[in-house]
Amino acid sequence: MSDSSAQPRPLYDLLIIGAGINGAGFARDAAGRGLSVALCEKDDLAQGTSSRSGKLIHGGLRYLEYYEFRLVREALKERSVMLKQAPHIIWPMRFVLPHSPEQRPAWLVRAGLFLYDHLGGKDDLLPGSRGLDLRTCPEGEAIRDDYPKGFEYADCWVDDARLVVLNALDAARLGARVYPRAACTKATRLADHWEVELTDTESGEITPLAARAVINAAGPWVDSVLKGAFDQGGKDRVKLVKGSHIVLPKRYATANSYLLQNDDKRVIFVNPYEGDKLLVGTTDILYEGDPDRVAIDQQEIDYLLGVVNRYFKTPYTEDDILTSFSGIRPLFDDSQDNPSAVTRDYVFDVADAGGKAPLLSVFGGKITTYRKLAEHGLERLAPYFPAMGKTWNATAPLPGGDMPGADFAAFLKGLQRDYPWLEKATATRYARLYGTLARRILGEARRYQDLGEHLGADLYAVEARYLVDHEWARSAADILERRTKLYLVMSEAEVERVAAWVRREVDAPPGARADARTDSVATS
Repeated sequence: MSDSSAQPRPLYDLLIIGAGINGAGFARDAAGRGLSVALCEKDDLAQGTSSRSGKLIHGGLRYLEYYEFRLVREALKERSVMLKQAPHIIWPMRFVLPHSPEQRPAWLVRAGLFLYDHLGGKDDLLPGSRGLDLRTCPEGEAIRDDYPKGFEYADCWVDDARLVVLNALDAARLGARVYPRAACTKATRLADHWEVELTDTESGEITPLAARAVINAAGPWVDSVLKGAFDQGGKDRVKLVKGSHIVLPKRYATANSYLLQNDDKRVIFVNPYEGDKLLVGTTDILYEGDPDRVAIDQQEIDYLLGVVNRYFKTPYTEDDILTSFSGIRPLFDDSQDNPSAVTRDYVFDVADAGGKAPLLSVFGGKITTYRKLAEHGLERLAPYFPAMGKTWNATAPLPGGDMPGADFAAFLKGLQRDYPWLEKATATRYARLYGTLARRILGEARRYQDLGEHLGADLYAVEARYLVDHEWARSAADILERRTKLYLVMSEAEVERVAAWVRREVDAPPGARADARTDSVATS
């Protein structure tokens, strides 16, 4: 372990702790306003809650029942903004809600959908809601005859982990320094700044730095960061709520999602996932364990399967579950006993010393409103940075999203034209993950052999190298789970092949890389 006292301590305007969606959003926004920014994360980017969400950009239809009108309005407006900023990782979906009169009368559902259609203002990108006869429409084919009536409305899908990475990429482009696998282990407030130590969670090496202000956006760990690195006591202000998902094989032909009402008044999403699968969730359970060890339990499995089998004609069993994941929502503790009623809105706490060296802690929030959360948080810090620029990123595309007219279909068609040897599924995957950055990876390649070593599925060394060199990937899990989702279609042997490639290549100097030739193609 190095002696941090002997190292120079660079001074940043802003240190952001936590590279989930909120931290990455803060870093991008602040760097674009002219602040010098450091972003640190104890794990990989998006390794916590931000890669374990329901993967939806939505207003939150059910939040209307809890009178969260401000949050829903803001989220609906952001839905349109984000759809234009990142059309490669965000796209519209139609949600079918089979009507169950035992839970909510039809008039109440209609009223809620009418409000949902109009609360965010006119949206030309998404169609309005409508009623359905599930006995005759294609969307009703999978639903049991007990539910002849339904409703349909629009929201959006997002690749949540890539949303985080793209924000971090743009922050870095704007000058931010990103420190993955670097935990903030010590923070000392001086007269006008903080002195901080970041500890590499793999090597133990300490990186000292200083910052005029600190944002604690550690999500489920926000209280533990305050008690640890900042040595602050007091009551925890985050209520940890576990949400679990299961992945099932898709057994219906239409492309729509389903929103299923349960008899406890909660709703469950059933969304098409990675082509031929379904993502089913989520649960809402108060959690008091270690957020790093969260996992689905039997009660949650039974709950999710029970809701699905209540509505679907063809039942699912536990043997059908392909995989599962769980995340922790770091919700602000508003003293609600019902986890589903705890606000999804965000709250800030700013503490300073005589008007200097502020510490802003973030409580709550949801992925859809991350950009507004960062905007509002930086407004709270504006008095400390009078030269900070104004809000800027409402119309700025995220990396890869700079497609003319935000037209993903036209971009994909052009990519297939320029790389006709790519299989359609592979071209689509590249376009979805990387958008216009796909051309940077593919470069001048004219055949699959130009992409380097075949690592499994349609992953080649040139793509893996791009993720290591430009997107902070350091392990097979970084590449397969958070950057690409290819773990869902790879065998154990293929996963190990990727892991071996990472062990062999990730720290190798450029001249020693087995894929050096293809790497030069990728970055040309």
